[in-house]
Amino acid sequence: MLPKKISNDLIRGHTDTIVLNLLNQQDSYGYEIYKKILQLSDGQYELKEATLYTAFRRLEKEDLITSYWGDETQGGRRKYYQLTDEGKERYYQNKRDWEFAKEILNKLIEGGS
Repeated sequence: MLPKKISNDLIRGHTDTIVLNLLNQQDSYGYEIYKKILQLSDGQYELKEATLYTAFRRLEKEDLITSYWGDETQGGRRKYYQLTDEGKERYYQNKRDWEFAKEILNKLIEGGS
């Protein structure tokens, strides 16, 4: 039996919050975030590279994250991303919104029977 994967439609709209959450924990670079999402979802969700880098550009344009170049001694230089104060505020607001939506959806999908 193939491992079950979550629908991209269910995740769409939450990509920014996922990225903000991971950057709230520590500065990181694209591939590391990609791997962390796979790990946290037990391989059930893969955020495509194009989607991830589009999110980085959008979040940076909105001043929710900033970027800087790392100074790796081995391999190529990596572009790291970090959360701004405004990004941290947005993450916590999005998290509150998610909790509220989850509560309402739970009532609508499981309630009334």
